[in-house]
Amino acid sequence: MIKVAIVEDIKMIRDGLKILINGTEDFSLTGAYESVEDLLDEIEDKTPNVILMDIQLPGISGIEGVKRVKNKYSKTSCIMLTVHEDNKNIFEALMAGATGYLLKTTPPSQIVDAIKDASEGGSPMNSNIANKVINLMKIAHLDKLSQNKVELSERETEILQKIANGTGYKNIADELFISIHTVRYHIRNIYEKLQVHNQSEAVSKAFKQGLI
Repeated sequence: MIKVAIVEDIKMIRDGLKILINGTEDFSLTGAYESVEDLLDEIEDKTPNVILMDIQLPGISGIEGVKRVKNKYSKTSCIMLTVHEDNKNIFEALMAGATGYLLKTTPPSQIVDAIKDASEGGSPMNSNIANKVINLMKIAHLDKLSQNKVELSERETEILQKIANGTGYKNIADELFISIHTVRYHIRNIYEKLQVHNQSEAVSKAFKQGLI
């Protein structure tokens, strides 16, 4: 039996969700609340497996509500059920601990499937929300790369490119009209900047970061 709680301040929507939960086999409604405060008053005695949580609520917001629930009841899954599909709310809800994110336009059958999925450890989302999450992850990854990107001097880049092409130290020195000692000096600086210990690691990391 999957125990489900609802937090929704609009009575018509709340009543519709109650009918859906009560009418679904193997679902048990532990409570339907107008606010996070009302949920928190009863959750200890009626700990649900899954909570359907609106975001815009009177008093404590749904996102803050998820945070409070997860801090104390880590095994309870929280699905945001909202009209908001902007990046800010999606990101903050997931960071707060929400395991799913659905729009209120989601068909009842998909809400049922989402509750089942969340109860089994899944992360149900509408397809357009999932795409936004993927884009947010890409942006975060690119931001991290840009923050960690190494800046090589023109000479260091030139030497590293020659190493990548298989050129030996002596030939690099001859081609650039510098001493082998100077080549080794630049390579030590390259290793230090890239935080690597050998040529193959240096070339690999430089390729990944688009340095050569």
